[in-house]
Amino acid sequence: ADHAVTQDAIFGDVPTALLEKFGLFTAQTRVTSQGEFLLRPDLGRMLNDDAKKLVTERCVKKPQVQIVVGDGLSAAAVTNNLPQIYPVIEQGIRGAGLTLGTPFFVRYCRVGVMNEINDIVQADVIALLIGERPGLGVADALSVYSGWRPTAGKTDANRDVICMITQNGGTNPLEAGAFVVEHVKNVIAHQASGVELRMAESANR
Repeated sequence: ADHAVTQDAIFGDVPTALLEKFGLFTAQTRVTSQGEFLLRPDLGRMLNDDAKKLVTERCVKKPQVQIVVGDGLSAAAVTNNLPQIYPVIEQGIRGAGLTLGTPFFVRYCRVGVMNEINDIVQADVIALLIGERPGLGVADALSVYSGWRPTAGKTDANRDVICMITQNGGTNPLEAGAFVVEHVKNVIAHQASGVELRMAESANR
């Protein structure tokens, strides 16, 4: 049963109606099929040429915060959690007086695509909502990766992650959304993320 749920999560698609509800246009990585997505993580970290053009044309440049949604390894994570977490993040960012970029959805998404996206939009902070790898009986857990001015060459050491966002034994998406907003404000205040943020916070204690 767990295997069947996992297969559905990995090979499923995020409903178009859900993306339209939040005004998310779709950009795709260099991956061309689900099978290739599983075998070639590197291609999931790069936008295809059409996506680069689309992001360049449609996205506001140099916002303080850019929200991106990606299917990752669980379309179910996006489908089940986005309706709760997205409004909290969007309203919280705006309520903090921060400028928001043009949100969009990335199909066949890997975390590292943050770098290539930000080379185009040049945001201070990227917040990527992405489906986690299914496991331990949970197939709809969402993660939010974030980074201060990600660019080519940045790695996981330069990123922060809030994981296991799900109503099935993890952090409630409403609570997680509020935590994401506070975290983004902290990143902007310190102008740092990942290991550099930890060091900055330690220096201020």
